[in-house]
Amino acid sequence: MEKQDDSQLGELARAEYIEVEPNVRLHITDAGEGRPIVLIPGWPLSDEMYEYQYNDLIKKNFRVIGITLRGFGKSDKPYGAYTYDVHASDIHRILKKLDVRDAVLCGFSMGGAIAIRYLSVYNSAHVSRLALFGAAAPIWTQRMDFQYNLPTAAVDDLIDLNYKDRPKLLSNFAKIFSATETSLNEGISAWLNGICLSASSHATAQCLVALRDTDLRSDLEKIHVHTVIMHGRKDKICSFDLAEQMKAGISNSQIVAFENSGHSLFLEETHKFNQELIKFAEQ
Repeated sequence: MEKQDDSQLGELARAEYIEVEPNVRLHITDAGEGRPIVLIPGWPLSDEMYEYQYNDLIKKNFRVIGITLRGFGKSDKPYGAYTYDVHASDIHRILKKLDVRDAVLCGFSMGGAIAIRYLSVYNSAHVSRLALFGAAAPIWTQRMDFQYNLPTAAVDDLIDLNYKDRPKLLSNFAKIFSATETSLNEGISAWLNGICLSASSHATAQCLVALRDTDLRSDLEKIHVHTVIMHGRKDKICSFDLAEQMKAGISNSQIVAFENSGHSLFLEETHKFNQELIKFAEQ
């Protein structure tokens, strides 16, 4: 067997961290060959949440790029702003550095909201399709002219609890993450909790502020790529009403309903989730 020199080995390895600004590096999972599928996690998870998607996508000849947002998982956790614009800018810099083209941009929960902002601000740069999974959009909290999902006071309570007892915040959130408290087994639940605990307290709170305050209704009108909206019927965190509002606002979109899932559709109905994503990406 021919021995590879260090330069050859370096070419084979893909970057696990990409610097998006001085002293801020984001963790990346980059594997497989083919059309890129870019996966953005939700609050307060990391790209590790897609563990049970990666292998199926790679086997179907896709390149998967999971991006952990700043403040979460193995990414750097600077103090400072954690708005959707900051996250969208980070994603843009990564896709540009990796020279990604014709990608399917995918976002779960808050990650879906950030994906919408990305397409709105960057005019679909590097991206030709959008997949939204239980997305926290177009608005996560109620307004006088938007009577869906959570009251803002409920999110204020979450922010307060973050600073008093963050493990309890995560425990409370886990109870409503799925269709029922027993939809996910203990091992999977503990794994998810470990990922969430790795987030910074500052990022956890500041992203809740962004979720509470950001209105994406005008952003929806700027999306012109084919879009699939995958959403659990029993979602208690981002109600199915939100899926219908996204469908109404994005011109070229379709809903794929997950009848037996809550917010964690990617784990509750994993086979269907992966098949629907693959089917959409292959079109």
